[in-house]
Amino acid sequence: MSLRINDTIPDLSVETDQGTMTLHKFVGDQWAILFSHPKDFTPVCTTEFGAVAQLADEWAKRGTKVLGVSVDGVEDHKKWKTDIETVGGAKAGFPIVADADLTLSKAFDMLPAEAYLPDGRTPADSATVRSVFIIGPDKKLKLSMTYPMTVGRNFAEVLRALDGLQTSASQGVATPANWNVGDDVIIPTSVSDEDAKAKYGEFKTVLPYLRTTQLPS
Repeated sequence: MSLRINDTIPDLSVETDQGTMTLHKFVGDQWAILFSHPKDFTPVCTTEFGAVAQLADEWAKRGTKVLGVSVDGVEDHKKWKTDIETVGGAKAGFPIVADADLTLSKAFDMLPAEAYLPDGRTPADSATVRSVFIIGPDKKLKLSMTYPMTVGRNFAEVLRALDGLQTSASQGVATPANWNVGDDVIIPTSVSDEDAKAKYGEFKTVLPYLRTTQLPS
C-alpha cells in the first residue's frame, strides 16, 4: 500500500507501551504527528525522542497528539524511555507503537510489502522507518518527511510545518518559503482581488499570481 498526501490513514489497531489503540481513535478530532524509528536504543533516535519530549507544551498548545513508532517490542519501549528522558531532560509521555510485525511501517509505505526483520537484525534492516507524518483531524495525511539514518530531524521545522498546515486549514491561505507565525501569508489565486479585499483587507500584489497579506493576530 502507498500512502500519499490527502489519503486517509489506515485505521490500524496497534500495540503501544500504553496499551492497544486504533489510529483513528488516537487522532480523534485533533491533529496528530507520527514519528517513526528503525530501532530502540539507537543514538540519533534517542536524541530525537528526547527533543519530542521537551516539546510537550508546544504540541499541547497546537492541539496535537504525538505517537512514536519503532519496530521493537513494548518492553523495550518502556526501558528505552528511561534513556529518552535522561537525554531530553523531560518526561516522554507519548505512546510508542511496537511495530515488530512491520504492519504500520508497510501501511505507511516506509517498507516494501516483502520486508521482514531477520534474526540478529541491525537498524540498517529497517533504515527507511525514519519518517514524520502529520495527520489532520479528518484522519488524512497532510505532510510527510523521511530522513536518513545519520541526520537528526529538526523539530523546529516540524513545528513550523505544523503551524503552516493549521494556518492554511483555518484561514484558507498558503504560506511562502521560510514562513513563521506572524509573517505575511499568500492569498490563493482562486480568490479574486475584490473577494481578497473583503476577506483580508489590504494586500500586496507582488506578481499577478502572488499576493500577500497580514493575517489578524
